Amino acid sequence: MNTNEEFDILAEKCLDIFSKKAIDYGTAWRILRTPSLTDQIYIKAQRIRSIEQKGVTLVDEGVMPEYIGIVNYSAMALIQLEVGVANTMEELMPADQAITLFKKYLQNAKDLMCNKNHDYDEAWRKMRRSSLTDIILMKLLRIKQIEDNDGKTVISEGLDANYYDIINYAMFALIKLHEGEKQ
Repeated sequence: MNTNEEFDILAEKCLDIFSKKAIDYGTAWRILRTPSLTDQIYIKAQRIRSIEQKGVTLVDEGVMPEYIGIVNYSAMALIQLEVGVANTMEELMPADQAITLFKKYLQNAKDLMCNKNHDYDEAWRKMRRSSLTDIILMKLLRIKQIEDNDGKTVISEGLDANYYDIINYAMFALIKLHEGEKQ
């Protein structure tokens, strides 16, 4: 299987969870401002790093659901950047609209991943999964700094580029975990 196929399989898993939660909860997440979504992603990445460092977990969920959460919260953040935050129940969007936007952002992330994989010759495959986690955490710290600067940058990419990178690094980690399951 190649990276594009693996990405699609795991993106479908992320979409399945996003869609099922949209049935259970609707789009209540639309009330979250992007810094709150950034913090949710940070919590998930920090839990993964903690498990990697300790080698054990007391909550037996593994890290795969955490990486899926990172992908999904990052897509939610991209949606919020596009459409803005809902302040009332009336401003929540229908689940099918959220799912359509979610698919769009995962496809945009995949397109970016394909271009970068071409230029970097899939160098991520030689990386340790723990390095992917660290890069996600670094990207989150960058996002927090940009948020603290009211979204303004002097020379760096903006919030959206960092969320896309986080999606792709989390997908790389998921691919590594998925390949480990097959062996």
